[in-house]
Parts: sequence; structure tokens; C-alpha cells
Amino acid sequence: MPAKDIYHDTVKNALIKDGWTITNDPLSLKIGKKDIYIDLAA
Repeated sequence: MPAKDIYHDTVKNALIKDGWTITNDPLSLKIGKKDIYIDLAA
């Protein structure tokens, strides 16, 4: 799993304060034999 950058928590908190619902942190997908990680799912 990739490391979070320095802005991750700031962006996540701003989205939550704006009324967004974070559903996955991170969102992981498996496509064939590859794993893909998306920073946030909202």
C-alpha cells in the first residue's frame, strides 16, 4: 500500500467539513493480478 502524502489528512478533513462522506481511505481495487490503490473514495 502506498504511503500517504503530507496533504492527505488536510484534504480529507476539508472534505468532511464540507459535508462529504469518505467511504474508503484508501480504496483498493484488484484488476487481474494487479492491485490498485486510490487515495480517497467519497
